[in-house]
Amino acid sequence: MNAPESGRNVRIGIDVGGTFTDVVAVDAATRTLVGLVKVPTTHAHVDGVAAGIVAGLERLMREHAIAPERIAFIAHSTTQATNALLEGDLARVGIIGFSPGSALVAWWPQRAMHFAPIVLGGSRQFAPSWYPLRDASDASIDGALDRARAAGCVAIAASEAFGVDRTQHESRAVARARAAGFAATSGHEVATVYGLRARTRTAALNAAILPRMLHAARTTARAVLAAGITAPLMIMRSDGGVMDVGEVERRPILTMLSGPAAGIAGALLHENVTDGIFIEVGGTSADCSAIKNGQPQMRPATIGGQRTLLRTLDVRTLAIAGGSLLAVDGRAVRDVGPRSAHIAGLRYASFTPLATVAGADYVAHDVDGTTYATLANGAERIALTPTCAANMLGFVPADAFASGDAAAARAAFTIVGAALGIDPDVLATDVLDRATEKLRVAIVALIADYDLDPQTLAIVGGGGGAAALVPYAAKKLAYAARLARDAEVISPIGVALALVRDVVERSIVDPTPEDLVRIRREAIEAAIAAGAAPDRVEVVVDVDRARNRVRATASGATALVEGATALAHATDAERMDAAIRSLRLPNDRVGFLARAGTFAVLGSTGTGARAAIVDDRAVVRSIARDTSVRLTSVAHAEHDLIAAIDADTVYGDVGRALPETYVIYNTRIADVGGTAERDGAVALIREELAGLDHTIPVVILTARRRA
Repeated sequence: MNAPESGRNVRIGIDVGGTFTDVVAVDAATRTLVGLVKVPTTHAHVDGVAAGIVAGLERLMREHAIAPERIAFIAHSTTQATNALLEGDLARVGIIGFSPGSALVAWWPQRAMHFAPIVLGGSRQFAPSWYPLRDASDASIDGALDRARAAGCVAIAASEAFGVDRTQHESRAVARARAAGFAATSGHEVATVYGLRARTRTAALNAAILPRMLHAARTTARAVLAAGITAPLMIMRSDGGVMDVGEVERRPILTMLSGPAAGIAGALLHENVTDGIFIEVGGTSADCSAIKNGQPQMRPATIGGQRTLLRTLDVRTLAIAGGSLLAVDGRAVRDVGPRSAHIAGLRYASFTPLATVAGADYVAHDVDGTTYATLANGAERIALTPTCAANMLGFVPADAFASGDAAAARAAFTIVGAALGIDPDVLATDVLDRATEKLRVAIVALIADYDLDPQTLAIVGGGGGAAALVPYAAKKLAYAARLARDAEVISPIGVALALVRDVVERSIVDPTPEDLVRIRREAIEAAIAAGAAPDRVEVVVDVDRARNRVRATASGATALVEGATALAHATDAERMDAAIRSLRLPNDRVGFLARAGTFAVLGSTGTGARAAIVDDRAVVRSIARDTSVRLTSVAHAEHDLIAAIDADTVYGDVGRALPETYVIYNTRIADVGGTAERDGAVALIREELAGLDHTIPVVILTARRRA
């Protein structure tokens, strides 16, 4: 870890965990870690977790001599939205539901906006009050607000059928509610697709966490400003991007799974994972997520068993980690986990002095009907964990965060093995095999669900416990794998490097090319409004014909960071090395296929051709198989794009499949492979290249899909 060079700007990332809050500083130019501190998370403080964030930030700046004016970007993850929903710590909500028209016309939307109580953590239920209105006059809205206040409501959600198309009624109710002192949100603010009941439900949940989130966001923002930091405070979203405090005040529900999203952002932006599975291993659980074409994979969220219109990371959380205990049944091993040493208040054998372990006795420790194998030496209670097993068997690198005393771990397994009648090496191997099997099930499922190529994907481990599981599992399962740099703080680094992101989604039957261009523009405007630099926003447009939905995802760095960053250019040799590693091909089969702007396309040709798009930092931005590459110019890009798509469209029994399609120029990669129709892709590229010099080089990369 190096100090930032004089005058260099830094990016600050803060990851709020259940026990500790990690704060890191990353050099904005080199993206190297230059400082980190760890402070207790302040759940019980009057200012909540904001107090810990501020304490950690002040300590980081003091200990690493970081002047406030050098901070170009600051962001934090948060567990508040998730915890509030899991624990049922929600504000009382009143739903103002508009259903104009006759009683016959109003019957359906009134019925659709009602939803059954949502069961949250334990037996807690979320059951908002309901205030139907037939008109949207100020008098009617104010009357509903008076009734809501009398019922104890402190937050309001406004909803109307087709409110995503005509927003005026919902917006008027929100404005009057806020003026009356309520926290308020609307259906069209949290979701822009049809589905009245799900949209109303999502808006109500958003309103329920608003008061708590507003207090925390504003308290933290004031403290950041008071510290002399002029960069706007950003908060981690559930999709791996960030948004500013103003957006959190409208849509705090978008921070669901903010913590796991931070780790994914680290895998994408610090480890530069293009296609792979990221496994973040803590002491109690492991989170497994898929990355494809440099994008995190998302899925619709259900809360309390009910559908919402919120999209969150597809995170498979497993009850296996570095601190999982060894469960036994008599003298037989039963399982590894789910109880962890952290929760049980036990020390890891590999982090305990050898003399203490050697003098300990075997103890069968019962917890909630499960017996765990532990050791006791007086008042000292000691656990056998996968971390201990991996240290004993030599799978933990010496410089890893999980590195411990192999001799102490062996002493522990010898004592327990004698009690169970099992050889210590066999016992330690069994612990890791059982942990690996749980990982294998999740890995295989993610590969199948997202059509990942096992030949090119990488398994990347992050979190403090990664070295306890990932190296052994990779060898056992024969996958290419590595531990992330700075694995123990990969989440706050991910926060520090995250891009501003926003998503625009619309319900459209048979979208026209003009529809796609319009939604693309909306996404760009939304990302810029959230703090992205206008000239560096990239957009991916996807069309889901099965559900009649169009989604545009826009992302980009903040203007302040873009102005501060001057990254060194990679050599051709460095780009070649990166492509060879990612494509898993012999050196003599990989060559430079085309160049455009700051990008190079490298790969193989002929049958089964593979290609990698590599940027000027030797980061592989995308990998594709069965590829074709065309070098053209802005003047001829539209014509050549049509030819490329036509040549690589595949026809099968269930219809046609357009190819994955990338148009590369200057500093941008335009991904237009999700449009479902050729004319849509052409319209997006026409919009993308409008006004550019006609001589600018353009590379068109297509990759055939299976029909």
